[in-house]
Amino acid sequence: MRCEFDGGAGQGARLGLIVLSTDESLEHELGQIAGGRVNLLHSRIPAIPEVTPETLRVMAGHMTAVAGLLPQGLSAVGYGCTSGSVMIGDDEVARLIRAAHPDVAVTNPMQAVIGGLEALGVRRIALVSPYLPSVTEPMRAHMATHGIEVIHEISFGEGDDRRVARISEASTRAAMLEAGRVAGVEAVFSSCTNLRSLSVIDEVEQALGLPVISSNQALGWDLMRSAGQDPRGWGPGRLFQL
Repeated sequence: MRCEFDGGAGQGARLGLIVLSTDESLEHELGQIAGGRVNLLHSRIPAIPEVTPETLRVMAGHMTAVAGLLPQGLSAVGYGCTSGSVMIGDDEVARLIRAAHPDVAVTNPMQAVIGGLEALGVRRIALVSPYLPSVTEPMRAHMATHGIEVIHEISFGEGDDRRVARISEASTRAAMLEAGRVAGVEAVFSSCTNLRSLSVIDEVEQALGLPVISSNQALGWDLMRSAGQDPRGWGPGRLFQL
């Protein structure tokens, strides 16, 4: 019998995603953006549940091996950790992934968020996160080097990543609304790939009259762009209207 071949599961770009072993939200939310229109392929990286700058940096030692578990020939690869991206660094994340996938486009949530805020013309933001101050302070400093000022911050103060996925979207929505009503805020950033917020972005934007950006939303947007896809209309919020 003659065998015919096609492009495989999904359509369009083949995108790689490195997900933390403790994360229960990223795959679900990015799946809603991809919606079967791309082939989204996942690999899990060992992550220590206690979220500190030191434990986040440990992931660097696993990055190349975990990336190597993804199929070759990908259009782009995303490392799915916002705070880990800051602690390890954009260039180092890309170098470690490209050791397994030479010349592939690489992005991460913080890189994507900064690119998204720049595309939206936003410089003064409110930050909503689950993190402890030891994690948010380096993140704020990193954003400042890119001209993004955090003028207000709300945190759930959660140090165990296993519990972050248990934070309800209603709690995240309430925090985003509170943060966005502070004078001078131009946009709200909901940080952490494990903090569910994708389904409330449109509602919060409408209530505030401001752009709302999340780690997972921005990562999906930037993965599409990195793979040469037009992301307009693929996800929620003003970011996917650009």
